[in-house]
Amino acid sequence: MLSNRQLFLHNLAQTSSTPRLLEIERAEGLYLYDPNGKPYLDLVSGFAVSNIGHRHPSVIQAIQNQLDKYLHLTVYGEFVQTPQVKFAEKLTAHLPSSLKSVYFTNSGAEATEGALKLAKKYTGRSKIISCNKAYHGSTHGALSVMGNDYYKQGYGPLLPDVEFITFNDQTDLNKIDNLTACVIIESIQGEAGIRVPDTDYIRKLKVKCEEVGCLLIFDEIQTGFGRTGKLFCFEHYGITPDVLLLAKGMGGGMPIGAFVASKQVMDVLKDNPILGHITTFGGHPVSCAAGLASLIVITDEELFNTVPKKEALFRDLLIHPKIREVRGKGLMLGIQLDTFQQVESASKLCVEKGVIIDWFLHCDNTLRIAPPLTITEKEIRFACKVILDVLDEI
Repeated sequence: MLSNRQLFLHNLAQTSSTPRLLEIERAEGLYLYDPNGKPYLDLVSGFAVSNIGHRHPSVIQAIQNQLDKYLHLTVYGEFVQTPQVKFAEKLTAHLPSSLKSVYFTNSGAEATEGALKLAKKYTGRSKIISCNKAYHGSTHGALSVMGNDYYKQGYGPLLPDVEFITFNDQTDLNKIDNLTACVIIESIQGEAGIRVPDTDYIRKLKVKCEEVGCLLIFDEIQTGFGRTGKLFCFEHYGITPDVLLLAKGMGGGMPIGAFVASKQVMDVLKDNPILGHITTFGGHPVSCAAGLASLIVITDEELFNTVPKKEALFRDLLIHPKIREVRGKGLMLGIQLDTFQQVESASKLCVEKGVIIDWFLHCDNTLRIAPPLTITEKEIRFACKVILDVLDEI
């Protein structure tokens, strides 16, 4: 009889030749547990998904309540579904007045796809500007605006009329012109190894977009829902994007995403042609119920206000001769080492010692730290000790 690991390799499509093959039987709070009951402190949060931890009681209760009412009813945008209505109402209550129309999707990549279509339709233009080392998802449109040619091999031709600028380089803003439909940019570059832009750069980017009449799409798929010490990262910069991309930490562990804009902008999807953007499962009622519960926990408990102190503790503890830099904002940090070999070895050893840590697509010499916002001081100290001990070994 084949083991789960063997069946995983035999029956499930593989994304690399070196999967981590860590088998998890259950998860709770900050911890994942293997079939033998060994706990693993999750410093990655399922890649910035489990912002309030795994299986938060409020999320579980909301899911159970919705299961007793209905699951999928029909395609998105036709029936009035209470979970969608309530979640959108709560979400937009925490956003600026120009971001009041929510289009629910199943994922961040789908949010990217919808936003790119929206920008083209609204402006009547085709030119899209993205950033080098950007990551906005892996579907065809999202791949087109990924700023790393290595991951595009074998998948062309992709979207035409896409140009790239250097993140945080003000001189490149001159490439934004009156042919540009949108600039899509991460509020903090994630897969580039956690790169935080200057506030002045973001403000000048916003002004440039206004001058030429293009839309500024802010990708907060990783940064949203409290991870950087604000509910949304754009609040740090004192600007409001034209379109906001959300996913990952949005659903309390359930699959959901969204792109958010003004009603004036979003309404162009309704006509010429009708059903300009459609999805069957976007805004699934169970996911929306879970998302609403998660958002209530984050805002009522003001979890984002606990983040700066936790960031400071990580920075204070993560001092080691092999650490070249700790970059980031809030609980979205990168520990830069010298080589991928160091990162790979450290990651494996950390897992052996009960701490899950990972790295980045476009920056292979840096370890990722993105724990649930609910991580405690004691857990931070434990995690950092494991990391430092491992760095002594490699």
